[in-house]
Amino acid sequence: MTIEAVTRSANVARATLYRHFPSGNDLLAAAFNTLIPPSPTPPAEGSLRDRLIALVLAQAEAVAQAPAVLTAMSWLALGPDLDGLPEPRRGRAAGSASISTLREHIARQYAAPFDAVFDSPEAAELGEVDRSRAIALLIGPPALGRLSTLPDFDYAECARAAVDGFLHVQRARHRTGATNVESAGA
Repeated sequence: MTIEAVTRSANVARATLYRHFPSGNDLLAAAFNTLIPPSPTPPAEGSLRDRLIALVLAQAEAVAQAPAVLTAMSWLALGPDLDGLPEPRRGRAAGSASISTLREHIARQYAAPFDAVFDSPEAAELGEVDRSRAIALLIGPPALGRLSTLPDFDYAECARAAVDGFLHVQRARHRTGATNVESAGA
């Protein structure tokens, strides 16, 4: 994708495009922002474990089935290196509002269903949950397994194991008042 191709397809002048999108990265962020599908809704019924397993499976499936999400997350994973990408107007890409908004949109989208589960009365037994860490621990293994295309990989079993491990460690931390996994004995 080039700025020239975009201006030609949109039938706008380059200056007009840059007035709305200060860089190609800003334009790409805006495009991704419109392509990212909504996050799965957490189940309202069932045990805490069952709700988390259903949510983790739905999130892993959503990641695997949404090329725009994968592409956007891969692109955002470049982090500050976005400044190093070819741009006619360098220096603004990594700190741009469009990229920050896209990162926040993706983070909110993945966090919202987990927030609903962790804010439920059943989750009180877990104590304070580091939600970013929880999401990474819960979604990471099944999503990676789902994407791996390994023929014998059972991502549903992986999701159950991720949830069971997370619940075990989180409950132990809460019971002992531990501030980290090591002091919980895990």
